[in-house]
Amino acid sequence: MKNIRNFCIIAHIDHGKSTLADRLLEFTKTVGVKEMQNQVLDDMDLERERGITIKSHAIQMDYEMGGEKFTLNLIDTPGHVDFSYEVSRSIAACEGALLVVDATQGVQAQTISNLYMAIDNGLEIIPVINKIDMESAHPDEVEDEIVDLLGCDPEDIIRVSARTGEGVPKVLEAIVQRVPAPNGNPEAPLQALIFDSVFNPFRGIIVYFKIENGSIHKGDLVKFVNTGKQYNADEIGVLKLQMAPRDVLTTGTVGYIISGIKTSAEVRVGDTITHVATPCEKAIEGFQEVKPMVFAGVYPIDPEDFENLRSSLEKLQLNDASLTFTPESSVALGFGFRCGFLGLLHMEIVQERLSREFNMEVITTVPNVSYKVYDKKGEMTEVHNPAGLPDPTLIEHIEEPYIRASIITQSEFMGSIITLCLGKRGELIKQDYISGNRMELTFDIPLGEIVIDFYDKLKSISKGYASFDYYIHDFRDSKLIKMDILLNGQPVDALSSLTHVDNAVSLGRRMCEKLKELIPRQQYDIAIQAAIGAKIIARETVKQVRKDVTAKCYGGDVSRKRKLLEKQKAGKKRMKQIGTVQVPQKAFLAVLKLD
Repeated sequence: MKNIRNFCIIAHIDHGKSTLADRLLEFTKTVGVKEMQNQVLDDMDLERERGITIKSHAIQMDYEMGGEKFTLNLIDTPGHVDFSYEVSRSIAACEGALLVVDATQGVQAQTISNLYMAIDNGLEIIPVINKIDMESAHPDEVEDEIVDLLGCDPEDIIRVSARTGEGVPKVLEAIVQRVPAPNGNPEAPLQALIFDSVFNPFRGIIVYFKIENGSIHKGDLVKFVNTGKQYNADEIGVLKLQMAPRDVLTTGTVGYIISGIKTSAEVRVGDTITHVATPCEKAIEGFQEVKPMVFAGVYPIDPEDFENLRSSLEKLQLNDASLTFTPESSVALGFGFRCGFLGLLHMEIVQERLSREFNMEVITTVPNVSYKVYDKKGEMTEVHNPAGLPDPTLIEHIEEPYIRASIITQSEFMGSIITLCLGKRGELIKQDYISGNRMELTFDIPLGEIVIDFYDKLKSISKGYASFDYYIHDFRDSKLIKMDILLNGQPVDALSSLTHVDNAVSLGRRMCEKLKELIPRQQYDIAIQAAIGAKIIARETVKQVRKDVTAKCYGGDVSRKRKLLEKQKAGKKRMKQIGTVQVPQKAFLAVLKLD
């Protein structure tokens, strides 16, 4: 056990975590020349296409130093704020962390956020400056930033180039020397923490765990403490590039167990595995419950696919524990699910994974956040969906969630970023200079204002230099009203939204204009209206497609033409009464990109 090292790599998005992981695997000869490719641990096509890590990946490496053999368990983590739950789970399974900082960009918001998470869990931090081979690198300035942030000595910081491999052997030595070995008791009853799971169509659910105390043998009868279910350990092993079976796993090891579990409800991330014969006294303190930030309705395009969508979401939830869903129904879209996501990128990725991995084409409604609605009796209900809002006459007041946002940027973009945040009803809390011309701005902003296009606008006005991180701060009383979109007088509940009184008219007008472009023309006029209660605040009309029925009348009395036109008019009126307007998926997505 004293020769085991469990560590993860944490950093801001695009600072070179996956590339550094590639070099570590290369230097320890874990991956052969034939199997080597860029982002070798990112096994999803989606991750390669976008160049981001979505899932944390565990892999075991063997390393020899000073005549001793060491087992290094590496967990590569995502860097985007939407996948921070993955990072928290990786940190729970480790004793040390490599903090990677880009030499061209310096310390960013997500670097600080992930660092605090690691320090709270008592991890040993090894700071690494990456990309020192780049022409635009300024490692000395970045070193000063890290010293200010961590309070460490400059000699503790390792300079590497993950692309060329320079400095990587020093990283491996530092992991062995600085990261403590696991401190469990091999003689105690089995206690293993589940940190991830994945669905395999042939073998059932594969569970990934880290053994805190005790050991597990192949064929042992084990139970999951929270669910109380018992299983035989049909196969156990460690995670190399592929799964490598073993007969026994001891304290401190990161491994997997296959026991033919078929239903996803039986596996919970954060649960504890123990022996049935000699159970542990108490479960390991798991992770904090995930709190979704953004809610959206997910509906199958074909209503008959409802059950298929349910099983697809359950299988996806095994691999992505931060996804939550509950059934709901909509007048416009039929039966579906109200899903909770950690952010807009997470929502986009889930939609893409449903399509690729499970062949499920879905319609996603406009995302919104959860509100606390207080009625006249003083009772509070949580509302995730504008359609679930009580009658306005019963509502005393509505509270919306506010986030505490940290934005790190260069001082030249400060003015435009402050303007953007104030335009989103934000409050400037403080501004600090970090180093040189880089500063940190702290804002309180309503979460509902940032879930749609805030991140894209922030990136464009700062030319990609601003980094953004946030956490839920509190709930505050706000003047919010429900705005409905009506098509020919019929409300489309999937397009209704809760908005602030001051923004309602301009938002209603922009939505009507956008829908006018996207809804296809019919044989009759379509009225698109935005309404607050019974009051119409904006209107657009999609003009009908008309056939020239008078083309065959040449000359003659005008009453012949009028008779034909009246007949056409009556037909159009009848068609309007029985016709329904199909809202295309583009319309739901376009509302997200209103300028």
